[in-house]
Amino acid sequence: MQKQYFEDFSVGDTFDLGSYSITEEEIINFGRQFDPQPYHISPEQAKHTFFGGLVASGWHTTAIYMRLLVDTLFSEAKMMGSPGVEDIRWLRPVRPGDTLYGRFTITACIPSKSRADRGTLHSHCEMFNQAGELVMSVKGIHFVARRPDHGI
Repeated sequence: MQKQYFEDFSVGDTFDLGSYSITEEEIINFGRQFDPQPYHISPEQAKHTFFGGLVASGWHTTAIYMRLLVDTLFSEAKMMGSPGVEDIRWLRPVRPGDTLYGRFTITACIPSKSRADRGTLHSHCEMFNQAGELVMSVKGIHFVARRPDHGI
């Protein structure tokens, strides 16, 4: 069953977000546009940094995570935005050719006390590389519409 409304989600629900393989060209293009540091935009210059080679911006990894989340879960859900995230960590570098996998787990479901039409989901999200190494984690907050017949 597709999760659409706040009432359809429960603490402990875990969702596989699928995968995405990142290319050198994507890393460089994203870096040039949004995070133009040498280790994101130049394979040659990146060799002389503490990364020892080209790596994706953490913001690029986060954007990939968001795309996977929307495509696999949020595109059908009655999402009402987000006030932000509580915590984000980039734990390992993401390199050209890496395949990233996402996992999204609900950690809290809180009905709104001031707005009966919505609830708040808290989540713990993780991105792993093809070796199963955790490359990113984020604790998110998400507003979701309540089912119209939820009893108000």
